[in-house]
Amino acid sequence: MRIQCTWPSHEMRLCSSTLFTFSKNSHKDLSFIRTRTTTVCPSVSATMSTVSTEKDALSGQTESTQKPLQVAKRLEKFKTTIFTQMSNLAVKHGAINLGQGFPNFDGPEFVKEAAIQAVIDGKNQYARGFGVPDLNNAIAERFKKDTGLVVDPEKEVTVTSGCTEAIAATMLGLINPGDEVILFAPFYDSYEATLSMAGAKVKSITLRPPDFAVPIDELKSAISKNTRAILINTPHNPTGKMFTREELDAIASLCIENDVLVFTDEVYDKLAFEMDHISMASLPGMYERTVTLNSLGKTFSLTGWKIGWAIAPPHLSWGVRQAHSYLTFATSTPMQWAAATALRAPDSYFLELKRDYLAKKEILVEGLKAVGFKVYPSSGTYFVVVDHTSFGLPNDVAFCEYLIKEVGVVAIPTSVFYLNPEDGKNLVRFTFCKDEGTLRAAVERMKEKLKN
Repeated sequence: MRIQCTWPSHEMRLCSSTLFTFSKNSHKDLSFIRTRTTTVCPSVSATMSTVSTEKDALSGQTESTQKPLQVAKRLEKFKTTIFTQMSNLAVKHGAINLGQGFPNFDGPEFVKEAAIQAVIDGKNQYARGFGVPDLNNAIAERFKKDTGLVVDPEKEVTVTSGCTEAIAATMLGLINPGDEVILFAPFYDSYEATLSMAGAKVKSITLRPPDFAVPIDELKSAISKNTRAILINTPHNPTGKMFTREELDAIASLCIENDVLVFTDEVYDKLAFEMDHISMASLPGMYERTVTLNSLGKTFSLTGWKIGWAIAPPHLSWGVRQAHSYLTFATSTPMQWAAATALRAPDSYFLELKRDYLAKKEILVEGLKAVGFKVYPSSGTYFVVVDHTSFGLPNDVAFCEYLIKEVGVVAIPTSVFYLNPEDGKNLVRFTFCKDEGTLRAAVERMKEKLKN
């Protein structure tokens, strides 16, 4: 075993084709080895965790007893990643972490106090499988306030262990082997992995800078008689794009015309800066064919609680709940009670949240522009994507490695979020879900040491 900092597993994927491409262009000492990860990664206030790597797994075996690590074929392509190497480099070089997508500050006191009180009150045993009734009610109330839709908390709301489990339960519960599912690249890496577990055929439509607009004609051509679902993430990780009303209307029309479902990941819905968030389920004719996925973590800076949910009509909720029952069965009971308190927060909380993140965003965006990056617009989330090519490195992986070693700042290479890594080789992602001091310190390092 060895001590190292790690990215969360839901942000780690690099397919075998990426390994081949980058092994020719990156430094020879890069080792793409997947880790079993826990919490945080390098920053000024990095938290250390003990993890096992493939090398560690074999280190206690003699040459004669050494056996290859085993993994099911459906997951073989997901076992290698650049993040272990970058994590080690970040610790070694004392890099400031603007890579990981979770805050380095804590959530609101009133929510934490509600969790403590729930524990004290003895709400510590298994919860009802699809959610504590009070949380299901709070989710339905919030959904009505946000979208105008009235849903049955008993039949149409399913509480899960984070949005990542909601995604997995949706894929495993509603997708059959051979079904086609269309993603918009770059995409959250959990999508492809869980679709692989479900035996789906993944198709990808690439959103391209500068505005990452949806190519509707390309989407229309991609839909076939085997297309079961389209997966949307708005506001969009990693680009910060928000799907416009026109784009959503066009996608909705194609889904209705071709009898296609929509899975919509809306975990950043309260971080919509330049336009109002539109939930696909609220469009005419779409609720009956939409699963809306969301979570507590991003909005309340409590990502470690892993409280998520899926909202869908009863005929779709049934499949989600069946999968959920055999994945986790139930989610942390006291945290569910506290989540209900959080979702009933006054409007002032959400307004202040947006103001705070706008200030952080301005610090980072203006700083990146001053450094010399081409910064693409980010209308939502707490991410911003930039073009790194003016600094002369051959691809995003090499640039991020250089940024850690020579500058002392962590960013994420976006090529890991594409089926075709070449589509993302010019882009890297920074996050501004950090305190202002951390953001300013990172910008100053880049201004001092990064030259184009």
